Amino acid sequence: MATACLFSCVCAHPVRDVSEKRIAKIAKIRKGASQILIAEARTWLGVFELTGNNDHPRISESMRLCGLAGNRGYPWCASSQAKIHYDANIPAPHSARVTNWFKRNIVWRREWGDKQFNVQPGMVGAIYYKSLGRYGHIVMIIGEDNNNYYTLEGNTNSAGSREGQGFYKKMRSKSSIAAISDYCLNGQLFIDEYDNLLKRTMK
Repeated sequence: MATACLFSCVCAHPVRDVSEKRIAKIAKIRKGASQILIAEARTWLGVFELTGNNDHPRISESMRLCGLAGNRGYPWCASSQAKIHYDANIPAPHSARVTNWFKRNIVWRREWGDKQFNVQPGMVGAIYYKSLGRYGHIVMIIGEDNNNYYTLEGNTNSAGSREGQGFYKKMRSKSSIAAISDYCLNGQLFIDEYDNLLKRTMK
């Protein structure tokens, strides 16, 4: 069954029953983590490169968190998300490379089908660029409508470029998102959440 391959870490073991009490606990933890993450992300609104060279004290700090020199002008969309997750005390990659954010805690990839399952605020989405042959930009999802996600994201501009100069609130079409990961839950909490979702999907 195709749905048995929707979630990479869950497919490694049989789907098991998750109690309603456990489900409620996970939902509470996830909501709290999401709220903290989004609050931290909002503190980045108004961060703009000082000279157009990926330079700002907060950008430099995020780069150092990712093990890079803070004054080299590296792209910072992923490093800003790393710092946001770090300041929210939520385990996530300390990486300025977008692809590293979509190697675990994955809840959906485009190649799995059109349906983007159970997308919730605080998840991160990847944008794929044919010119790069890989994911090249990362966004934090904070809301949605029928066709779009509302996002918070760095190293962009008013036009949505992946080489912009600031941290913005944006609207991205759902069709532009190629993968989604959820770091609001980790370890057994993540497995139990998606065991439950997979079980409901397979009914």
